[in-house]
Formats: sequence, C-alpha cells, structure tokens
Amino acid sequence: MIGEALSTRLSRLLPGIFPLERTRILPEIFAGISLAAMNIPQAMGYARLAGVPVIAGLYTLLFPVITFALLGGARYLFVAADSATAVILSTGIGPMAQRGTELFLAHASVVALMTGGLLLIARILKLGFLADFLSRTVLIGFLSGVGVQVAIAVLGQVLGISVNGSTSLSQLWTVVTHLGSLHLPTLLVSLGVMAIILSSRRWFPRFPGALLAVLGTIGLSALLKFGDHGILLIGPVAGGVPPFTLPSIPWDHVRQLVPIAAACFVMIITQSSATSRAFGIKHHREPDENRDLLGLGVANAVAGLGGTFVVNGSPTQTAMLESCGGRSQLANLATALTVGAVLCLLTGPLKFLPLCVLGAIVFLVALRMVDLSGFRDLWSCGRKEFYVALFTASCVVFLGVEYGIVLALIVSLLDHVRRGYQPRTAVVVRDPEIHWRMEKTEPGVFVEPGVILYWFGTDLYYANAPHFGAEIRRLVEGSPGVRVVIIDCGPITSMDFTAGKALAELRSDLATRGVTIALTRVTSGLRNDLDHQRLTCEIGEKNLFRSRKQSVAAFRTA
Repeated sequence: MIGEALSTRLSRLLPGIFPLERTRILPEIFAGISLAAMNIPQAMGYARLAGVPVIAGLYTLLFPVITFALLGGARYLFVAADSATAVILSTGIGPMAQRGTELFLAHASVVALMTGGLLLIARILKLGFLADFLSRTVLIGFLSGVGVQVAIAVLGQVLGISVNGSTSLSQLWTVVTHLGSLHLPTLLVSLGVMAIILSSRRWFPRFPGALLAVLGTIGLSALLKFGDHGILLIGPVAGGVPPFTLPSIPWDHVRQLVPIAAACFVMIITQSSATSRAFGIKHHREPDENRDLLGLGVANAVAGLGGTFVVNGSPTQTAMLESCGGRSQLANLATALTVGAVLCLLTGPLKFLPLCVLGAIVFLVALRMVDLSGFRDLWSCGRKEFYVALFTASCVVFLGVEYGIVLALIVSLLDHVRRGYQPRTAVVVRDPEIHWRMEKTEPGVFVEPGVILYWFGTDLYYANAPHFGAEIRRLVEGSPGVRVVIIDCGPITSMDFTAGKALAELRSDLATRGVTIALTRVTSGLRNDLDHQRLTCEIGEKNLFRSRKQSVAAFRTA
C-alpha cells in the first residue's frame, strides 16, 4: 500500500482511484483495455443513434472519461455516451438540423454545455438527493421504454430499409410497410454480427465479441467491396484528438435546446445516481452523489467544448467494466488512453465499416435495456406498480423520451403523494406472544374496554389531515362505549399548521361526545410542533405519553 498519510490525502483528492493497492494496478489497466475493445464499436453505435458523426462517439471515451475519473467520487461508474441521452438528442435536435452533419453535432455540443452547467448548479445547491424522487418502479418502465424506442430507431439500419419518421410509431410503420424492400445483404451482415455478439456473450462473456464483429466486417468489407453490393458504409473518418472549440449555432435554436438539456440533466442525475448507488452497495461503498455531480458537470462541459455530445453514467458499460475486473477509475483512465491510441493511429480502416454493424450492436443493447425480469417482479409483488411501470414505458415509446422523463418524475411524485395522502393505518391490540398486534382499521376493536389505540403510518400534513380525522370519527361512531382514542404517534415526526388545526377540531368534536383524545409515543419533532401550535395545553399534558403501555395503563385505571 502507499504510505498511510499520502494514501489518505489522495483518497480525498481522487476518491474514484484511491486507495489503490499496488497489486491492483495491472489488473485495472488490463480491465480498461478490455473495456475499450468492447466499448469502441458500442460508442460509435451510440453516436449513430444520437445523430452525430460516428467519430464523436469515440470522443466521448476520451476526455470526458478522464475528467470524471479525476473529479467524480464513484469508483464504480463509467461515464461516456449512453443510449438514453442519445435518444433524447436524436429526437430533440432532429427538427433543427440534419442528422449526421456538423451542424447537428454543434447543436449536440451546445446541449452538452448546457447540461454541464445545470449539473454544476445542482452540485453547488447540493441537489444530489433529487435522484431519490425517481422510484425504482418508474425507472424500470422508463429504461424499458427507451430500449423499445432505440430498437425501433435502428431497425431500419439492421434491415437495410430507409426510415425517415421522427416518432417511434412512424418509424415502425415505415419498416412494416416496406418489408418487401429490405436489403438482403445488409440483413445477412446484421444477423452475422448479432450471432457473433450473442455467441461470445453466451460462452465467452469476457471476450469482446462486438470488437471481433467490427474488425471482421471491416476486413470483409474491404476485401469483398461491400459498398459495391449496396451495403451502406460509414465512409472516411477523421483521426486525431478532438479540437477544443466553442460550438456556434443560431441564437433562436439555443432557446429551443433548453428543454432538451433539461431532459438530459434529469436523465443523467437519476441514472448515474442509481447506477453508482447500485454498484456502491454491491461493493460496500457509500456513494457521494454531490461529488459525482461535479464530475458529471465538468465532463459534459468538456464534451461540449471537445466536439462531442452529452455523456452519462451508463449502467451497461459500468457492468461491462466490472465483468472485466475493473474496481476503480484507474481502469477508466486506461480505457481513455487506449481509445486515444486508436484515434491517433487506427481510424483509417473505419471507412469500410457497414452502418448496419453499428445498428445491430445498438439493437442488441436496446433489447437488454428492456427489463423483463423487473416487470415480472413488479407483477408478482404488486399489480399497481406494474401498471405504473408499463404506463411510463408506453409514454416513452409513444410520446418520446423528453416527455417520458417528465412524466416519470410526475408519476413518481404522485405515487409519493399518494402514499402520504392515504398512508397505512391500523388499530393496535394486545397479543400474548408479540405484546402488540396491528389489526385492520375497523370500528369496535378495543385495546382495553372503551379504549381505541389508533396507529397512523406517516407524518401529519395538510393533504392527509382530512383522512386522519375522518377515519378516527368513523371508528368512534361505529364503536359503542368508546371513551378514549389513543393516537400512536410513533411514525408522526412532524405536523404542519393545517394538520394541527384538524387535530384541535377533532379533539373538540370528540369532547362533545364524551371521548378523550390522547397521544402516545410522541416524538421530539412532533412535541415541538404541538408546543408551537399551543396544542399541548389544549390536549393536556396528562394525555401525552411516552409508550403504548403507559398510555393504556393510564386509561385502564381511570
């Protein structure tokens, strides 16, 4: 190990790389080289999907990767081109510029700069917690919807059918109605590429099957002159490292790019955080979302100035790196250096690469994004959440990614509000074996003769206060002989002004019926709210208790 003092200092400065054992240096480097071999064709495919020149895909594997490795906090997060943000760019910029042109790339670079700015503002405001507002249920639906949309978008490339539609439905309709004009040589090349990738994934999971497919088709294309047989090729690709310039586009287009950048921002902050958290938990490392926001923000700013497009924390590429043995950002640095060597020395042969090869690679990636196991788990655990995920996926497919991510946030927040608006409630009774038992909230269930012990499962606030009051009134009205309602406040950590007024009205209403309101397991936060709203005196200090046992005993002897 490096000296303890130096190691501690480096861990604070470069938490994505240090602490680092000397025995891990070579494995990390080899893991990075292996990932580069698998990722180069995939990054070109993402560039094609985003609508920018394919060389821009390789650029995302260079300086943005280095930037995040040095500034980010996550050891297990690979930041580069990603299918979800690529689709957002493709659909959003399409009306403003022609796909594959330098003007389209300039628009994409401006989006990267704007997204980087939003991420840095989020870092300053410490908004890493925003990722918590997208539920796992909604993410399953969102990413699955993106997968379906991506698969439809590249289906024309795989089949050799020209597709110009701007929506998934129009693209799919074009493919279906033009199946008679599919290009057989293109389809055969696509199927061959898929067979190689799927075979290597099945029997040799660490072998870069996609790279083998790319190299093989480049060689065959040059030897057999695929272009003369109607198979579309990438064409000449400029080599060397990207120039750093400020992209220039019409000012009125800049304003139109704001919602696209906002959609990318939301996608990045949620997907990157979810990926970092998942792999951090797996390897027993606490994620630092705010430090990651710094790395992601600067990485996107570098991408915008370096002639490429938005970068994101990719769950698939992070998983690929882990499968290669990478355990820190040192492996990502090795990936970037390998790609830099390719850019400087090996871009010439890329002109022979068929476009359908990239389409086939992206098509398989898209299919893996459709989380069938996640949907199956949701179906078995709760149909309601299954339908929420299905609704989110449908919105992405039918309305587009930028609308899908907004709806995903709205659905998540509505689901959160729903849980707080109508929380779980119960009446508590004694049980000889477990001391207390929760029962269904029904009238006539007493913990002691004439005493109802009512449990409310969340904080009291303006939205759920009417439900709280109505349910207690229903219990009292349907329970002959009731004289006390004890409210178990264990889950209630706070109470706003509206809820306080509702509690005061409930106490007064029940008092006219000869029923006393008491509170037990009162938290410190709730006690402060009761004091500030002058409810402590109104309810009575003698009716506030620390435990269920104490409160029940007080009214049993009354």
